[in-house]
Amino acid sequence: MLKEIHEQPQAIKNTVLPRTKNFLPDFSRDNIPDSLFSDCKQIIFVACGTAMHAGMIGKYVIESVARVPVQVEVASEFRYKNPIVGKDDLVVIISQSGETADTLAALRLAKEKGAKTLAIVNVVGSSIAREADYVLYTWAGPEIAVASTKAYSVQMSVIYLIALKTAMIRGLLSEEETKTYHKELLSIPEKIEKVLKNEEIITTVAKNISSSSSIFYLGRGLDYASAMEGSLKLKEISYIHSESYASGELKHGTIALISEGTPVIALATQNDLLEKTISNIKEVKCRGAMVTCIARSAMPYESGLYDNMITLPEISDLLAPMLSIIPLQLIAYYTATYKGCDVDKPRNLAKSETVE
Repeated sequence: MLKEIHEQPQAIKNTVLPRTKNFLPDFSRDNIPDSLFSDCKQIIFVACGTAMHAGMIGKYVIESVARVPVQVEVASEFRYKNPIVGKDDLVVIISQSGETADTLAALRLAKEKGAKTLAIVNVVGSSIAREADYVLYTWAGPEIAVASTKAYSVQMSVIYLIALKTAMIRGLLSEEETKTYHKELLSIPEKIEKVLKNEEIITTVAKNISSSSSIFYLGRGLDYASAMEGSLKLKEISYIHSESYASGELKHGTIALISEGTPVIALATQNDLLEKTISNIKEVKCRGAMVTCIARSAMPYESGLYDNMITLPEISDLLAPMLSIIPLQLIAYYTATYKGCDVDKPRNLAKSETVE
């Protein structure tokens, strides 16, 4: 798992660079026409687990820059609920292995209902890749550890390319604006390398939380989507109970669970939501929570707001999830290591869920 975390910069380069032309997203090598994104009335991401969290990032980003309605569906729910989907919809199927049973069944259902289908998969020639109308391969290379890391990052990378392409061809982003975002996406691997060198504070956080029985992850907007993935990573390899919450939901019940010493990992990478996020962090801090904050280096911090701070290189709000996930993955890895868990082969889990 640690090896694969460190392979993410190269995996992102391998995925994004072949789809870059004049600093603009280009899917010509994938034989995907612009009309796939310009003509759809809505986009539906269907996936399981970590791949579903990549879809959550996609929902925030596509709706923000391209103003296309986006739904995110858990594959095992989508396939049994007689979903409202038809010929004007684009169903995006996300799966690392391309063999996930529920996701494959959801793909077949979407095709039966007449929707266009696009697969985002990492394994060439997999069942989902063969059966989808179009395929975007994520060139992460083999991912062996059960807990997905580099596959998640390249899934996000492809989704950002889709968002930028959709926004540009629909006239929501100019060519120059699209280039600005695309150049920033190209800078992500170098910035991830910097985050990976920040392991001292990350190992300190992991050691502090490794004896905890329950941990909470908080965030707003894109940070909430990232918190969901961070929480999943922790629980699946360290076996510590972990929950992620939209920060504004604290006062609707969750804050009753906060007591002296409760670990809270708070993401605060979104400038437009920073004031509200800080207010939520104060609410848990004044009730005794042990707070680790993940934020961008240029953001203003208040004394006493946190116990540990993990800073990220400066990045736009839109692309912050590409960086914030790195310390979350490392926190999960080192926490599990301190507990003596089998990080690569956690109990009760398989790499590819080929049964329901």
